[in-house]
Amino acid sequence: MVPVLLVLGAGVIGILVEAFAPRAARRPVQLGLALVALAGALVSIAALWTDVRGAGGIEVLGGSLLVDGPTLALQGVVVLVGLVALLVLADRTDAGEDAFAPSAAAVPGSDYEELARRKGLAQTEAFPLVLFALGGMMIFPAAGDLLTLFIALEVLSLPLYLLSGMARRRRLLSQEAGMKYFLLGAFASAFFLFGAALVYGYAGSVRLADIAVAAATPSALDPLLLTGSVLLLVGLLFKVGAVPFHSWTPDVYQGAPTAVTGFMAACTKIAAFGAMLRIVYVVLPPLEWDIMPLLWGVAVITMIVGTVVAIVQTDVKRMLAYSSIAHAGFVLVGVVALTQSGISSVLFYLLAYGLATVGAFAIVSLVREVNTAQGGAVVAEATHVSQWSGLGRRHPLLAGSFALFLLSFAGIPLTGGFTGKFAVFSAAVEGDLAWLAVVGVIASAAAVFFYVRLIVLMFFTEPEGTAGAATTVVRSEGFTAVAIGLGVVGTIALGVLPSPALEFFADAAVFLP
Repeated sequence: MVPVLLVLGAGVIGILVEAFAPRAARRPVQLGLALVALAGALVSIAALWTDVRGAGGIEVLGGSLLVDGPTLALQGVVVLVGLVALLVLADRTDAGEDAFAPSAAAVPGSDYEELARRKGLAQTEAFPLVLFALGGMMIFPAAGDLLTLFIALEVLSLPLYLLSGMARRRRLLSQEAGMKYFLLGAFASAFFLFGAALVYGYAGSVRLADIAVAAATPSALDPLLLTGSVLLLVGLLFKVGAVPFHSWTPDVYQGAPTAVTGFMAACTKIAAFGAMLRIVYVVLPPLEWDIMPLLWGVAVITMIVGTVVAIVQTDVKRMLAYSSIAHAGFVLVGVVALTQSGISSVLFYLLAYGLATVGAFAIVSLVREVNTAQGGAVVAEATHVSQWSGLGRRHPLLAGSFALFLLSFAGIPLTGGFTGKFAVFSAAVEGDLAWLAVVGVIASAAAVFFYVRLIVLMFFTEPEGTAGAATTVVRSEGFTAVAIGLGVVGTIALGVLPSPALEFFADAAVFLP
């Protein structure tokens, strides 16, 4: 339990720092505490690997937590990607502004908000909120019973609802995003909880192992199990942004602080797919012919809807949001393969996708509008695609990094995204789902259009009117640049030398029964 305790314990200490530390010292203390906690969690996960690999896994707290290969792999990926995302969250521009409102509780445009801005207040509570969310994400794929799974779902979700509404710019849009995420998230949690109640009524237990044993024996209560399982999957499909439970994704991704969007898009997906893998591979095999056709259909419509709607988007963040929906469909192809290679391919895909996603949104956070009417004041992010025209000529390194992430999303060879897609499609073929892999390949090929369109805009298109001229790249303390660099290195390494990661995830792809 050390990895989880380090992260959640640091979150609790962060709350005490907010209460007792001098205002000027809070940010450096919070940032140092969070970085040390996440680095310590990574080290402890690595130290646990040898023992867990030899024993096959360990039950903790009477089976409430299952520490096995997939648990450690997913926790390691969550913490690693969360550490990179934390650098983006912590960064400030050369004017001393971070991503968050000086006082999140202030009414947008009020005198109190202006006073908080002039006094230089900062919402350093964002750091413990991120740690609590990461703690929930680490518990989510390790949960051995439905109650622990539900508690982890709420622990990871509640901080994200708050963080989504704390943007410094476009405050009303951010608050709307936080409210939409909260309301729809509560609705999805209710589905999950009702499903857990039905499954408990069927099996007489909330432990996944007991439910699996009960499901292996046909009975007159099978409709109860089937209905409960579908409701459980609805709650998880909402968290990954799969169609038709995706409606919150574009609005929340657009309205939330861009640094939070990257964190949420990457880490939440990793944790939720980890929990889905455990339920699908441990609990649902006896219901394969009842549940799997449903998941096949969800995977197909998710890939198609995410790709088609992304093509017509004119906002970069909304385009990346629909791209993430399409990627949820690609990952589902690996989930429904029901083979050991399906587990390892999903783990690899989530790592490659997470690093590229955090890096892409980190770049979006640096590209800003310039208000010429206010003497060239730098304002909110320049998210309209036309504002990215000519960016490659003015800032070739930044635009080149963004192009690399887009090519990885598109699945172009020598990037981590290509290896991830190849792995999940190969797992589907191995699981006798070649037709699903074909649909994925077609959707992936169609998605190349909107990724390449943005690359062409950046490198081969002159700025139109004043939109391009009124765009700049802000300078910051450098944390975001480090995060982008880590994303670039990871994306290239996973594309050029994927074997070590693939072999590691193949070794880890064995669930405790």
